[in-house]
Amino acid sequence: MKVLVTGAGGFIGSAIAERLLSAGHEVRACARGPGNLPASDRVERRAVDLNEMLTPEAWLPLIEGVDGVVNAAGILRETRRGDFERIHCTAPWALAEACQRSGVRSYVQISALGEPEDGEFVASKHRLDARLAALDGLDAVVLRPSVVVSRRGSYGGTSMLRAMAALPGVLVLPGRGEQRIQPLWLEDLAELVHLALARRELDERVLDVVGPDTLTLHDYLALTRQWLKIAPPKLTVHVPMPLVSLANALGDRLRAGPLGRTMGRMLERGNVSEESAARADRALGFSMGSIRDGLSQSASFVQDRWQARLYPLIPLAWLSLVIIWLLSAASGYLARPQDYAPLLDQMGVPVSMQASLVLATSSINLLLGLALALRRAIVPVLALMLVSVLAYTIGLGVLVPAQWLDLTGGLLKNLGLVLLIAFMLVLEQRR
Repeated sequence: MKVLVTGAGGFIGSAIAERLLSAGHEVRACARGPGNLPASDRVERRAVDLNEMLTPEAWLPLIEGVDGVVNAAGILRETRRGDFERIHCTAPWALAEACQRSGVRSYVQISALGEPEDGEFVASKHRLDARLAALDGLDAVVLRPSVVVSRRGSYGGTSMLRAMAALPGVLVLPGRGEQRIQPLWLEDLAELVHLALARRELDERVLDVVGPDTLTLHDYLALTRQWLKIAPPKLTVHVPMPLVSLANALGDRLRAGPLGRTMGRMLERGNVSEESAARADRALGFSMGSIRDGLSQSASFVQDRWQARLYPLIPLAWLSLVIIWLLSAASGYLARPQDYAPLLDQMGVPVSMQASLVLATSSINLLLGLALALRRAIVPVLALMLVSVLAYTIGLGVLVPAQWLDLTGGLLKNLGLVLLIAFMLVLEQRR
């Protein structure tokens, strides 16, 4: 078969593409960043932005010659109002209509286990699910997974759970930590997609995908901590639920990372499948692997621990840089001539230009600090910050070399700031 996979560069989509390739199929891989896709000759890479694929006509050239479609595209958060509707509903529905027109029968939709009341992330996916289930002329199968876990990596919510499990000396739980989940292996989900593509006329079109173990959040974090080879915590902290709700609201406000009210509601409700619900493993005749057994019978590598421990440091590093740049701007705006003249005189800056230079550099600091605070073009902003620190450090160090020996170490401390920005440039590349 030749299968078109949307979101093929993502956590779930990449595993699906890999499974299809291992089964001997060809993959037409659609992703915003084709650089994330496998290098196999049987992968046809296409750069696709679903915000621009809102009509069947836009999809028709892409599905020419394919035998099946897997929609694994999705976003955790909106960057613009209406992104959930466009990416989770309008674009994949247009793809389904294009399949119907061109005679492509197999369509597998990766949805999400939850309730529409949990948030627009779930609601938008479920709106598409309902339309696909009612569509004639297309063998559409909707898979609704619970928490998707892999020993080879993590993304989004599973990265945050790893980070919670890896905190040094302490285990932090929302409330009593009794929220229930039924996690499943990423590789099992990919196998179910492979099986679903070949099946026709299933009794149920919308299928829950869950693992065999129902775990509390406390149990899952303890298993993950053990898998990460981190010593048991000396202290367990139960965060009151009002504070958890406040943190979720703050996560939504900052619009960064998986922490938010949707994830909070999904956990509080319990991200589990009712026993009476239609299950993908039963419908497709596949036995799901146990997360409990898989984690307890294997061990992580050092890079897994690095990722888990670095993950919560990323927002702290981001906040540190925002504060440094904004306070630097404020100090420049508030500075008086007698504050900056001694240093600028040593640098040879004419008195007539000193005030303008301080105003200009303060304005640059303000713009960079605000851009980083608003998370606008983070990588270019970090690169500009790095250039500005290097220019300031080299320029001042050459023109006033005595600054290297300053008792407070102001110039020397810039070397640490350079490394912090360099680390952030690496860590901001999440895929």
